[in-house]
Amino acid sequence: MLVLLLAGIAPAQDSLNVRSIGRYAARGMVTGVAVSADYAYLACQADSVGLRVISVADPAHPGEVGHYVPPGAPMDIAVDAGYVYMADGGSGLRVISLADPIHPVEVGHCDTPDRAYGVATAGEYVYVADRDSGLRVISVVDPAVPVEVGRLGTPGRARAVAVAGSYAYVATDTAGLRVISIADPAHPLEVGHCVTPGQECDVAVVGGYAYVAAYGAGLRVISVADPAHPQEVGYCNLQGNATGVALYGDHIYVSCDFSCMRVVSGADPAHPSEVGHYRNDLVPDQSSAVACGGGYAFVANGPYGLWILEYYAGGVEDNRVPRAADLKPAATVARRLPVGAVVFDATGRRTLSPRRGVYFVPEELGTAGTMLRVRKVILQR
Repeated sequence: MLVLLLAGIAPAQDSLNVRSIGRYAARGMVTGVAVSADYAYLACQADSVGLRVISVADPAHPGEVGHYVPPGAPMDIAVDAGYVYMADGGSGLRVISLADPIHPVEVGHCDTPDRAYGVATAGEYVYVADRDSGLRVISVVDPAVPVEVGRLGTPGRARAVAVAGSYAYVATDTAGLRVISIADPAHPLEVGHCVTPGQECDVAVVGGYAYVAAYGAGLRVISVADPAHPQEVGYCNLQGNATGVALYGDHIYVSCDFSCMRVVSGADPAHPSEVGHYRNDLVPDQSSAVACGGGYAFVANGPYGLWILEYYAGGVEDNRVPRAADLKPAATVARRLPVGAVVFDATGRRTLSPRRGVYFVPEELGTAGTMLRVRKVILQR
């Protein structure tokens, strides 16, 4: 039975080191996602949907447990201390209580001059990237009465914001990354900037580096160790257009329009390299955002809902469509394999760095990608 399964695996792969765990087909256009504990929170546009609360206690079977419909068109979402902070497009910032996740209730709002595109939280403040009006700083000491306390215009349209320490990092569409001191939230002050290729869509910051999803220009890595002189130190070109970015350990997860999600190693920020990806050709892809939690990546896939994916760093490729054929492969004992050989392990997954063990190598393929002849190799090293 093992031979039959291995012999029938199609060589065309749509994933590398990433597996699909679960999927939720949300209504509307999912534009943002945040994760906290056993819940994923989706910002959804159109069809009167707004905020969707998804239980992911069992990631393989996500299910909606609550929702709230705001007046605007949600663009981004952040969760902190029992509240959802939603960048609600032309309706500014909405503050939604999660005291009962099954019945989320709006408790306050603060309008912004333009369209609220991005949102981040830090302590008693919420930071909003407000398209043409730049960065808005809003006090949520009393979540029921959010009050703007500071603001700073930015060149280019503000698309996203991240906060680390006493700085806010604003990604703009045409003016790169703007580094803004928020040591005094009432008087934010730009201290540096770095212009990158492409149109910046999202930003995440950790460990002295800013990771920017720059649409057609892929992932850009910017050193912000000296906030007054941010400098690009590395980049990684990606398939598709980079729309969102999230960090988990030493890895950067990038949502990509037309390419779902790419996983990039950030172990060496000067040389980021792609180590995994996921794409399902059976489902159209318009990925717009990504969040990480509990070892999983949660990808907002536009009108096609939420993907829950897992990067497992196994050095193998998942294969989408298994096919079987009645084959009895001959066995070969070898110390090494030919350069470029396509190799599958005993579970039926492509192995990128085979070591000692039993493997299967396709020698002849059919027109539909099926394996017509397979050789079993006992590799000795």
